[in-house]
Amino acid sequence: MSIRGGRLRLATALLATLLSGCGIRATQVPTDFGPAPSRMPCALSGTDASAQAGRGIPVQVFLLCASQLVTVDRFVRIPDGTAEVERRVLVAQGLLDQLAVKPSTAEKQAGYTTDVTGGIKVGGPRGKDPGDTFRLSTRPEGLTSYALAQIVCTFADSEATTADDGSVVLGGPDGQPLRRYGCTTEVRSRPGAVAPPSTVIPDE
Repeated sequence: MSIRGGRLRLATALLATLLSGCGIRATQVPTDFGPAPSRMPCALSGTDASAQAGRGIPVQVFLLCASQLVTVDRFVRIPDGTAEVERRVLVAQGLLDQLAVKPSTAEKQAGYTTDVTGGIKVGGPRGKDPGDTFRLSTRPEGLTSYALAQIVCTFADSEATTADDGSVVLGGPDGQPLRRYGCTTEVRSRPGAVAPPSTVIPDE
């Protein structure tokens, strides 16, 4: 038995030597770990196809990326000679439409998404509303926290609003009180956890 065992150990050692000489190393762990994980830099390289010059006036909208609000370039069409009040409403509607557009392939690869759904309409003030009011076809409080943050920050950072303090007055289609919403640093960095701060606009 000892002679047979010695021969077996000798054969095993000889086989290991031969494999090593051929450049083959034995391994007991898998070496195929799959492709490297993709990176989501929240940054677009070059000019994206969704923002081509000559398509209208340049604007910026806030999309979601890495659970934050990040601006991307867009264009909206406004007819020449449009009166200022009507122009503001058209810009606001154009911004809403752009927020609802699905991110392009390049934007998706960079990690961008949107929580704003299509079909939301926006109108200007009515009755005794303040002049900088926007009334949505859906109640602002009925939107997701992400969608509301996207709309508030996009409007507040655009020429659609006359305010220069990072706020916008929003209301729904019914008689619910209007509210002035603010776009703060906390909202932009944590839109899912921090709601846009708001105050009720008193009836005049």
